[in-house]
Amino acid sequence: MTVLYFAWVRERIGLPRETVDTEAATVADLVAELCTGEERYAAAFADLSALRVALDQELSDFDAPLEGVREVAFFPPMTGG
Repeated sequence: MTVLYFAWVRERIGLPRETVDTEAATVADLVAELCTGEERYAAAFADLSALRVALDQELSDFDAPLEGVREVAFFPPMTGG
């Protein structure tokens, strides 16, 4: 699965994208799995209320299932004006 990071999430993790092998059932499970690896992930995902997630380019929730998903993207909320 491809995981994409945007804006300050990318800055904290230090990567724009990576390919991960995961057994995670939901987005929240994936986040927990990533956070066990390195401190930079824990820093990026410390406040999930400050993040949005898209699965295969569609906005989703952290409790969404990952079955069949090829791409997960994490980014801060967008503002317009």
